[in-house]
Amino acid sequence: MASEAKTPHKKTLVGNVMTSGKMDKTVVVSIERLAKHPFYGKYVKRRVKYTAHDEKNECGAGDKVVIVETRPLSKTKRWRVKEILEKAK
Repeated sequence: MASEAKTPHKKTLVGNVMTSGKMDKTVVVSIERLAKHPFYGKYVKRRVKYTAHDEKNECGAGDKVVIVETRPLSKTKRWRVKEILEKAK
């Protein structure tokens, strides 16, 4: 019996590319979520910024992208751009 090496499922997130034209092959992706306030019960927007690897420098500011978890590529990059869902207008 040959045992097949299965890779674990990696996290994927959908977010918007922020303005980051100075870096080569790197984009900053903003992920927004709604979190319920513990006391008031109101839903508040929470935002996290991830640096992601963009191999072909295809992403521009305002694009909607899918990022996937990967091995550490640099000090801050642990994500890579999987696909561009929607280009900015």
